[in-house]
Amino acid sequence: MNDFSSHYKTVVVPALREKFGLSNPLSVPKVTRVTLNVGVGKSLKDPAVLEIVQDSLSRITGQRPVKTKAKKSIASFKVRKGQVIGFSVTLRKRHMEDFLSKLIHVALPRVRDFRGLEQSSIDQSGNFSIGFRENLAFPEIKSDEIERTHGLEVSIATTAKNRETGLALFTLLGFPFKKEGVKSGKAGSAGKSS
Repeated sequence: MNDFSSHYKTVVVPALREKFGLSNPLSVPKVTRVTLNVGVGKSLKDPAVLEIVQDSLSRITGQRPVKTKAKKSIASFKVRKGQVIGFSVTLRKRHMEDFLSKLIHVALPRVRDFRGLEQSSIDQSGNFSIGFRENLAFPEIKSDEIERTHGLEVSIATTAKNRETGLALFTLLGFPFKKEGVKSGKAGSAGKSS
C-alpha cells in the first residue's frame, strides 16, 4: 500500500465519516480518476510541438497520451475535422495515486509565486480542475532539456455528491487551498484559474 492510499484509509475516511455522519465506509467520497489535457492551440501544424507535448505528457504520467481530434471543422480557427488539437491522459488506481501524491507534494510547491489553490475550482459535483501555465512544475521536465514549455490542465473526478464534500475530501488529502476571503495579486490555482 502506498502513502497516498494509506493516508486516505487511515486519515481521510474516518474524518469524512465523522464530519458528514456516514455510517457506511463505502459511501465516503473518493477520487476515481485524474485526466491531464493539453491543447496545442496555435501550433496545430507544427509536428515538432506535437511531439514535444506528447513526450512531456508521457514523462509526467508514465502513460502514452491519446490524441484529441477536432469533432468538426471551424474555419475561423483554421481547424479541420479529424485534426489533432491536443493530447489527453487518464490515470486510475495506482498510477492516479502516485500522480496525486507527486502533484500535492512536489509539483504545486514548485509553481512560482504559488499562494494556494482556489476553492472555486471545485465544481458543484465535487470535481476539481487545476491549470498549469508551464509543465516545468513537474520534476520529470528539466528546463535545460526542453525547447519549449506548454501549459496543461489536471481534472480530478470524485464520487462526491456536492461541492462541500468535494472540498472536504481535497483538503483532507492535502491540497493547499487559499483561505476563503483572502485576496492575492496573482491569478489562482497553479498559475491560472481554470
